[in-house]
Amino acid sequence: MTQRRNISASRTAPASPVPQGDGSAGPTPVPTATGGSISGSGVRTGSVPVGTPTPGSGATSGIGARTGSSPEALNPVTGPAPAAVDADAGRPLSARSVIASTLLGMYPPQLAGRLLVRSGELFGIAEGTTRVAISRMVATGELELDDGTYRLAGRLLERQRRQTASIRAEHRAWSGDWELAVVTAERRDASARAALRTAMRQLKLAELREGCWARPDNLDPDRSPSAAAVVAEQCHRFVGRPVDAANAAPLAATLWDLDAWAARAVELRGLLARDQGHLERGDTDRLASGFIAAAAVLRHLLADPELPDELVPTGWPGPALRKDQEAFDAAFTATWRAWFRTQT
Repeated sequence: MTQRRNISASRTAPASPVPQGDGSAGPTPVPTATGGSISGSGVRTGSVPVGTPTPGSGATSGIGARTGSSPEALNPVTGPAPAAVDADAGRPLSARSVIASTLLGMYPPQLAGRLLVRSGELFGIAEGTTRVAISRMVATGELELDDGTYRLAGRLLERQRRQTASIRAEHRAWSGDWELAVVTAERRDASARAALRTAMRQLKLAELREGCWARPDNLDPDRSPSAAAVVAEQCHRFVGRPVDAANAAPLAATLWDLDAWAARAVELRGLLARDQGHLERGDTDRLASGFIAAAAVLRHLLADPELPDELVPTGWPGPALRKDQEAFDAAFTATWRAWFRTQT
């Protein structure tokens, strides 16, 4: 149950650095659907930055496709590339990565099996390897099969919803209130602690101190229902504000490494600019690097804490990165669809 109360400044603006963790190591960052893991662009506290993918969650990728199994359904941002290597981690893409990223970039997120195989081949992945990965993803509940068409399911489908919300970045006007979640459950085992950390990252809360998570109350209160359910099992949630409102921006800078996020955003804008002109001219040789750059951008947007304008540094690059991503998405779409038409 959410309660409203006044929060003293001493609780919301600690003078010392935020403690690390809640007594557990937390989940290890796992590979994203493009084969890498999130770089240090998230929360300062705890062992895993905000936005780190969870096991089975895949990776972020583009939006904007319209139909299910036709080339027109494909989103530009998820266009694969031959022998592609993740820009963040330097590791080759796996068959599961290609499948997940392709479907995460489609609306609705479904595609015929033969086209998923062609996507793998564009990355240099053999048909047999892709089909084995598809079968495993069906077995683990990440995909569902319907008359030869595969569609996202389970945690991957929920990942797509969070991804879309992060791209749109639709916020409520901020009143100055903060959302707090305080751990009240007793005798939590390691799996419960890990589940809570994952849920808090999905809800974009950061750990203020051990067992106390916070963020500005400017996001949809009904976001990520499954994550909210995990939090409700272990925490009481409150909405309130510091006595000293001037502490809000310094507190946000303590909870999130905003300078690091901004610096990486500037780098990613450069990666998009590198390939956009080539893609606008239909250069299919740029599908590889374009896919990698766009996937990195969308992972980074998912790690954006989405703070109110009042709390981010001057010149915050979030809006510019989203604008660049939208333009890049349009350029990639045409080239990606044209390539796919040659495969059908």
